[in-house]
Amino acid sequence: MKNTFRLLMLAVVLSFLGLHQLLAQTPSTGQSPASSAPMALSLQQAIDYALQNKSTLQSQRLNEQIASARVNEVKASGLPQINIGGGVTDNFKLQRQLVDFGAFAGGAGTLNGTTLTPDQLRNVQSGQSVVLEPAYTQVESAGPQPLAFGLRYQGNAAVNASQPLFNASVFLGLKAAKVYEKLAVRQSQQTEVEVVEQVSKAYYSTLVASERLQLLARNVQRLDTLLYQTEQTFKEGFVEKLDVQRLQVQLNNLRIEQQNATRLIDLSVALLKFQMGLDQRQAVNLTDRLDAAVVEAERNRLQSAGNEFDYSRRIEYQVLESQRDLAALDVRNRRAGYLPTLNLTANYGFIGSDPRLGGLLDFRGPNSRATTPSGRQVLNQNWFGFGNYGLALQIPVFDGFRKRASIQQGKLALEQVQKGFTTLQQGIDLERRQSETSLQNTLDVLANQKANLELATEVARVAKIKFQEGVGSNLEVITAETDLRQAQTNYYTSLYDALVAKVDFDKAAGTLYQSNK
Repeated sequence: MKNTFRLLMLAVVLSFLGLHQLLAQTPSTGQSPASSAPMALSLQQAIDYALQNKSTLQSQRLNEQIASARVNEVKASGLPQINIGGGVTDNFKLQRQLVDFGAFAGGAGTLNGTTLTPDQLRNVQSGQSVVLEPAYTQVESAGPQPLAFGLRYQGNAAVNASQPLFNASVFLGLKAAKVYEKLAVRQSQQTEVEVVEQVSKAYYSTLVASERLQLLARNVQRLDTLLYQTEQTFKEGFVEKLDVQRLQVQLNNLRIEQQNATRLIDLSVALLKFQMGLDQRQAVNLTDRLDAAVVEAERNRLQSAGNEFDYSRRIEYQVLESQRDLAALDVRNRRAGYLPTLNLTANYGFIGSDPRLGGLLDFRGPNSRATTPSGRQVLNQNWFGFGNYGLALQIPVFDGFRKRASIQQGKLALEQVQKGFTTLQQGIDLERRQSETSLQNTLDVLANQKANLELATEVARVAKIKFQEGVGSNLEVITAETDLRQAQTNYYTSLYDALVAKVDFDKAAGTLYQSNK
């Protein structure tokens, strides 16, 4: 008993140490700590960082490890299964059964003697030997008697093993597990595409907001200079006070717009950090610059785009292919239920019993002897071994059409997946058409807004010169400045729309991101 208690305590300690080690390996947070220096980020660097640190993507990649473990689990079902078991039973009240001893072990009844036949008598008189057969009375049965089988304490210890020799479900399970592993990888790739899309749009949004803020700063500086010059001119009596007040109102409005734009940049940067999985406290410095020529180059792609499209370039299509393969294997696995299974089995162990628990734990084997009060050596064995091996064949005959109904469900599920290909292809076609049209429209709008911006810039420049030369009105300058700011806003809005449309177009074409897996 002491040894048993020690083993139990050792198991508890080892379990605690294993749990402690597991908890020690579990981080409190998966977010990288912020550094004091700003992080320089190009678009590609932001994407690479997100692919490594985005928590949703990391969680999805854990499914790949789960799928890999699932493959190993299915493989294990085809390997030998060995188990060791044992137990001790206290039959504190032995079960009794009624047994009629007179029916099978009563022996002979009372001896009634024997009777010589005339032939036997003559043989005796002639000197021959005669064998007499005694006669007994019929045994009277005492009736069923209660009898308890076994002893109070019983124990057993055994090793059993089995090896599948033929089981179609095991082999199909291995194929399905590999397809499941591939599905997990493709789902991770799908999440990667989504992360790249989100980071790209957030990065472009921050770039556009930053450049617009820089332009607003230049506008404030220019208008502040104009206001100062006008105030000096007013002091000299060449302009009215109303002209100064109009410019002051315009400058105040521009500064408010600049403050709002600053807050919007902070929000855009926060969104970018979130999409990257970056600590919000980490300062960043975007190194890429907006270049409309990159967007203009998309016209060449649109002109060369044909009607033929390889749907397998889209990760959604690849995921659906894996789901179809799993559904097909599931139908085959359900059909395999009609096939027989054959297993090789083996068992070896010991069974013991004793009136006392201490005697049971003595484990007395075949060489155990005991001395009787008379000094005679007798067998004192209380544990006996056993062993067997064989083949176990199971042939399904009739299950009430359960497997037939199960196969029908699998076929319908496979048909649903097949229908999904048509829906997905139609959706991809529509998405490609919409993204192409959207990109074309945004590029045209961008070209228009760029021309409007150049024109509004020139009008504002001329109006300022005319006002300074005394041949133009202050109202004309304010109107030109208002039109210029509106043209700037429209230009940067259209620029962002074009960049977003470019990302959507690349995603629809399946070229936004290609995983190395």
